[in-house]
Amino acid sequence: MNASLRRITEEGLVHAEEAGNAYLYTFNRDHLAAPAVELLADIRSELERRLRAEIAEWELAPAHLSIFGSAARSDGDTASDIDIFIVRSTEIPADNPRWREQLERLSEHVLAWTGNHAGLAEVSEADIRRLRRERPPIVDDLRQNASTLAGPEPVDLLGART
Repeated sequence: MNASLRRITEEGLVHAEEAGNAYLYTFNRDHLAAPAVELLADIRSELERRLRAEIAEWELAPAHLSIFGSAARSDGDTASDIDIFIVRSTEIPADNPRWREQLERLSEHVLAWTGNHAGLAEVSEADIRRLRRERPPIVDDLRQNASTLAGPEPVDLLGART
């Protein structure tokens, strides 16, 4: 039994029952800390819910927005960025003050919600053709791991792997 499992078993958050040569561990939902642990276990879903709510309020909607990288794979840590891929509509100039303000506010909220910085990867719809052609590493990461929060799925946006 590893140290973390031993600790939460000693604290009563998990019950250990012998099952032959092994142990069967069950979560103790009656424990006072159980609701907090369940909230932590659902932290990625809560981040996605908050991001969706945030972008639903945007005056200038993105053509696509997804999280990718360690945040999408759920294998990040305190030093990881929350990677967000944003496709700006061709009607929105890159230097549009309202658009820039939305992105800045999104970055601030991600930091406040998670303690991690947002890593914004922003492209315009016009850049998508180039990404399909050049296939930088981000394209495969998006196709394999992205969690889409607005717009088309990355495979539809960037094309299937070849």
